[in-house]
Amino acid sequence: MNVNKITLAPCIFLIMLIVGCQQSVPEEVDNKDAQTSSGHNEVILKGEMAQRVKIGEPFVADIAEQLHVPGQIKVHEQRVVRVGASITGRIVEIYVQLGDSVEAGAKLARIASPELTQAQLSFLRANSLATLADQAAKRARLLFAGDVISAAELQRRESEAQIARADLSAAKDQLRLLGVDNGAMLDLVRHGRILPSIEIKAPRSGIVIERNVAQGQVVQPSDLLFTLADLSVVWVVGDVPEQVARFVRRGQNVEILVPALGNESFTGVIIAVADIVNPLTRTVMVRTEVDNSLRKLKPDMLATVHITEQSHEHLVIPDDAVVRENNQDHVFVEQGDNTYTLVPVELGSAVNRLRPVLSGVTAGQRIVIEGAFHLNNERKRTELE
Repeated sequence: MNVNKITLAPCIFLIMLIVGCQQSVPEEVDNKDAQTSSGHNEVILKGEMAQRVKIGEPFVADIAEQLHVPGQIKVHEQRVVRVGASITGRIVEIYVQLGDSVEAGAKLARIASPELTQAQLSFLRANSLATLADQAAKRARLLFAGDVISAAELQRRESEAQIARADLSAAKDQLRLLGVDNGAMLDLVRHGRILPSIEIKAPRSGIVIERNVAQGQVVQPSDLLFTLADLSVVWVVGDVPEQVARFVRRGQNVEILVPALGNESFTGVIIAVADIVNPLTRTVMVRTEVDNSLRKLKPDMLATVHITEQSHEHLVIPDDAVVRENNQDHVFVEQGDNTYTLVPVELGSAVNRLRPVLSGVTAGQRIVIEGAFHLNNERKRTELE
């Protein structure tokens, strides 16, 4: 019994020693991995590689950054006219199609209406009454001069003539609103022929960009029949994120690239910046006026708007100094003894191959400004070894 106890004690000690050794091994492995990973971002220049790399410092430059925002071509609202019917009636003829170019006064359609007939009859009646009232007033003045009628009677006749002339003027205005011109009214007085229909005419020249009517359709004054637009000048509307909207102002130059035209470039100037934020997109609308005399830009085309900010001094580094790793910009910073460390930085958009520095490096630090791409490849190769 005593022999068993003596033999068991060394066994227990041996087992504890083995377990302790097993627990200490992972700690050494963990420490070794940490040291290795910390060295993954460092590289030592030597040999031929040192000749392919150029060292410099971030410097201050006068730059004008650009904002790139989505945009869309729109018709110039001040060059658009929407044409409707002046009376309730039936469209008996249409003279234009979508895309047609029309001049001011051109015929768009013809409409027939009972209201037109009644308005012409009212005009003829008012014209006759006004003529009779004027003649009566003239006779009254002659009679009054001969002391045949009293002054009160003369005033009554002149008042009736004045009212008749006012009624005639109102009847003329009504016909003008319906689209009957002075020539047609004069012909109506001379010959008494009632017009069965009238023409709907273009109030200004432009392109027919919308047609909402068909022959035989009954329309009302509230209906939109045609939309005409002068497309020689268009608007480009961009949506600027609210975070950078403070950098945008009227008068700034913009460049517009249109993918549908092979990214052809157009230039313009911002003429308006919205005072409100779109609550759905969290953007601010900016509007640019662009010459379109060649008719290349079509309403509703998509575009990219490049807005150039006002120039200002900013710490910058060359675009060649930047290395892109894991969706993050980096630069190689000199640590001494030909050793360089890959450091993450936050940069603005490139302007003339210069990147504004937002954070990560400061003025006076020595960095790789040329050959950073090759140096990074060397770092990766060393890491694999």
